Amino acid sequence: MKAGIIFTGTGPILILTSYESFTDAKFVEKLSIKGIKKFIASELPLERVKAKYGNQYNVVMGDLNQTDDLRVLDYNGYNVFYNFSFSEMGKPIFYEPGS
Repeated sequence: MKAGIIFTGTGPILILTSYESFTDAKFVEKLSIKGIKKFIASELPLERVKAKYGNQYNVVMGDLNQTDDLRVLDYNGYNVFYNFSFSEMGKPIFYEPGS
């Protein structure tokens, strides 16, 4: 499992995924189905995300209505952006259709 911030046209979201890469074709397809076709992704340390989100992390991971391959942990862009410093974020990955 990995965690990451996905910067979209409407703001950042915090996701959890079992995909190896934020450019995996199936991961990109899942985002596209949700209307996210262009994004900047940055990986976060999973332990840091667990520590910051605590019980919310456990609830999202235990939600049987979601699939294991992609879960949104936080869609409040303000919280997502200010909960993590730039130094905690991995190297940004830029994705747009056709790239």
